[in-house]
Parts: sequence; C-alpha cells; structure tokens
Amino acid sequence: MFQLLMCFGDFKPTFSVENEHDQNDVAIRGGALGFAFGIGFHLTSSETFMYFGYYFMALTFFHFSEYFTTAVANPKSLTLASFLLDHSREYTMAAVASWVEFMIELYFFPGLKHIHVISIIGLMLVVFGELVRKGSMFTAKSNFNHYVQYVRRPGHELVTNGIYSWCRHPAYVGWFYWSIGTQLILCNPLCLVAYTVVSWKFFNERIQEEEIYLLNFFGEDYVDYKKNVRTGLPFITGYQGHYS
Repeated sequence: MFQLLMCFGDFKPTFSVENEHDQNDVAIRGGALGFAFGIGFHLTSSETFMYFGYYFMALTFFHFSEYFTTAVANPKSLTLASFLLDHSREYTMAAVASWVEFMIELYFFPGLKHIHVISIIGLMLVVFGELVRKGSMFTAKSNFNHYVQYVRRPGHELVTNGIYSWCRHPAYVGWFYWSIGTQLILCNPLCLVAYTVVSWKFFNERIQEEEIYLLNFFGEDYVDYKKNVRTGLPFITGYQGHYS
C-alpha cells in the first residue's frame, strides 16, 4: 500500500487547464497518506491500539481512494482538493475529537475499547460505505463532482443505472455509513452519537439543496426518478417543493 501511494506521485492523468496542479504536491500528500497507513498497520499488532490502527488505515485509505477514484473515473475534475484532506475545518475538528475521546476513554475505561463485536461491525460498515461511495463515483464518472453544481455543465447527464437505481445519493449514503463505522471501530459512544446527528443534518440540508438544482436541470425526468428511487439515507426524503 505504501509503495502504491508513493508511486502514485508519478501518475499522470489527463488534466484540463484549469485543474492542473503541481505533481509534487500530489506525491507529498500521497506519500504522507502512505506513511500514515503504514503507522496504522503497525498499530494493529498492538493489543491496546489495534482498533485505532484499523481506524487509521480506514481514514487514510479513504482520502487516498477519493483522489485515485477521481483520477480514474473523472480525470477532468481532478484537483489537489480531490484528496478531501482540506474538506472543512469542521471535518478536521470532528476527526481530532474522535482521537481525543478514544485516548481519554482508553485511559479511564480501557475495557470499553475492547468490545470486539462492536469494532468488527464498525469495520464492516466502513467497508460497506467505501464500496457504495466508490461505486457511485465509478458509475457516475464525469457526472460526479465533490461539490454541488449550481449550473448544468455540457454533457451532464442524469445517472439512474447501477447503484443509482438503488438510491438517489449513493455517494452520501457511503460517506454517512463510513463515518458512523469509524466511530464504531473506536467504540466512541459520544462521537458515534455526534457523528450520526451532525452527518444526518448535513446530508439532509445538502440533498435538499442539490435536488433543487437537479430538478431544474432534468425536469420531469428527475421527478419520475424521485418517485421510484429513495435517497438511501434514513428519514431523508429530499426536496418536496416545486421546481421551475
């Protein structure tokens, strides 16, 4: 894995002029993620930090795979930001909070961090989330973007096949369950609740916003799609108003 990440700095996808970025920065970030993945792998041999190691491997793999999948499935939209390492200040704070909770509870309640059944369920949920999210990116290809699109781009099509026939927002579904899974791996009860609530609110608002634009882009085609396919997230129905 580490060698793959290091070699990825030499990968030369097709960039559009506005998306061209310094390959040295790609190599640095890829190498750093590979090094961090190696640290996580090493920690899995420790009885105390085994599940933190699995969590760290999942975290670093997620960010690497976001870039790699974008490079393969939609190279024209590839930028340094595709690593999602600079996603938001809130995302960074949430990650740090989960580390702090793990360490504090490990010190005061070490038995809480060795509930193997919960951690294994978390690992399975992380794998499920990764497969769903990356499946959506490969299926949508050039129609996938990490950011809400306010203007319909030339060639932007409504994707309803593959995993999109199962849920309307598989990328969000994958990320939602992936994030919950990471906290189950760590057996972090506080962050588990916080991640679930905050992620649900975020995706509820994001889907409402995004579907307004999708309805304007695709009209009746998207209306019919909404009638037959759910969002994929619990208790989130999407935009229910009118469109112009």
